[in-house]
Amino acid sequence: MANIQRTAMLSDCSRYRYRLGRRWGDGQPLAFVMLNPSTADGTEDDPTIRKCIGFATRLGYNAIEVVNLFAFRATDPCDLRAAGYPVGPDNNGHIESACRWAPMVICAWGANAKGLQRPVDVLRMLAAWGCEPMALRVAAGGIPAHPLMLPYSCSPVPF
Repeated sequence: MANIQRTAMLSDCSRYRYRLGRRWGDGQPLAFVMLNPSTADGTEDDPTIRKCIGFATRLGYNAIEVVNLFAFRATDPCDLRAAGYPVGPDNNGHIESACRWAPMVICAWGANAKGLQRPVDVLRMLAAWGCEPMALRVAAGGIPAHPLMLPYSCSPVPF
């Protein structure tokens, strides 16, 4: 896929990435809600984004929108605890704009969100917007699995 349009919405201070988009054709995007953004931006993909593109393509989509429970950019989820306000001041609005009208929303925040209140809050928002959240796999403890290590044979299931 050589002709991928790449977009990213970052805060003015660049500490928060609110939204990341990839488009390689026409149609509505597949939305992913993950834990927190890492290194992918408006020009570079990381392995997780490449995997999301692979799942979206196999599901018949030509675009993805990625938002996160926490908008604070960190390669190690443990860094979220030291971030002060890792959600980000504009994050809920970006989650809404990415998910509210998406034909499918894949929750994929993984085990590092276990026991946190934020997933509960975001699931309530999704329900209020009429979204029916899905997961590529529901892991132990009812956690939606992160896509990176999942096989492409996974199919979305209600979450």
